[in-house]
Amino acid sequence: MPTSKLMPLAVALFALGVVAIVAMFVAGEPGLPGWVFAAGWLLAPAGLALGVFSAVRDSRSRG
Repeated sequence: MPTSKLMPLAVALFALGVVAIVAMFVAGEPGLPGWVFAAGWLLAPAGLALGVFSAVRDSRSRG
């Protein structure tokens, strides 16, 4: 059974996005640079979308 190389990437992107979101809540708004906010807004949804895409693609290739 071939393993997808997209799923680990999706998990890593999602995890980095969640870490950025948690950092926003812990540090507060004035203490963080803008790239942390961008990472929180972009990485978590991108990782989730890539994970869904990877799961659908893998399920279709097996069936």
